Amino acid sequence: MILDTHCHLDNEKFYEDIDEVIKNALEHGVKGFLIPGADFEDLPQAVKLAEKYDEVFFSVGIHPYDCDSYDESIMEKYVTHPKCIAIGECGLDYFRLPEDEEEKRQNIAKQKEVFISQIEFAKKVNKPLIVHIREASNDSRQILMDYNAKEVGGVLHCFNASEHLLPLADHGFYYGIGGVLTFKNAKKLVDVLPKIPKDKLIIETDAPYLTPHPHRGKRNEPYYTVFVADKMAELLNMPRDEIEKLTTNNAIKLFNEFSRIS
Repeated sequence: MILDTHCHLDNEKFYEDIDEVIKNALEHGVKGFLIPGADFEDLPQAVKLAEKYDEVFFSVGIHPYDCDSYDESIMEKYVTHPKCIAIGECGLDYFRLPEDEEEKRQNIAKQKEVFISQIEFAKKVNKPLIVHIREASNDSRQILMDYNAKEVGGVLHCFNASEHLLPLADHGFYYGIGGVLTFKNAKKLVDVLPKIPKDKLIIETDAPYLTPHPHRGKRNEPYYTVFVADKMAELLNMPRDEIEKLTTNNAIKLFNEFSRIS
């Protein structure tokens, strides 16, 4: 059994065939799905899917690209739903900062403010974090440590292979491994993977993005976690079924509600 701990099934790319996508994944051994909250507009669709399928859960949060729309009152509205099991996807992303230096400074400051707010909110409601980090490893690590995020722990979504983030394993953080591991240019992640504590590894797709080999160029979907599991088994020299058991148990430890379907 595999649990896809990060799949945007509320994305418009799944509107026409979402039932078939979920059915296909279930038939291939993917038995649980977590839809991250990247913006507030897609939340109604996430809730709809979570209420329709026992295997689907969701989180509530704001991606750093949408930090200007952060509204804690909306967070409070959705976080009490029984299928809401995490906070995020929140974090820092310095990949597309404004070129103007003052605008860049203001954007970074806003991202940090909203990230910290979501950490504090997670602690208040006692739910783990889903953390997005892109080209911001140092600041992200510092904030997570300074604001005692270990109280709730979480996952470093689409782990960027930064060894600077490995100490967060001791602060209750897991490492989300997805299709990037199968890419030909993923040497850094391939090298770092064995350095991650095995009890902190979980599998994700980030569907519909970051489709693994051999399906690159197509829409990603939860069924493709099997290719991530295959690659992990190869690199860690472990049987595929042990990888599934390991990562599923880890995901259940982090997101306790997944135990309902195990």
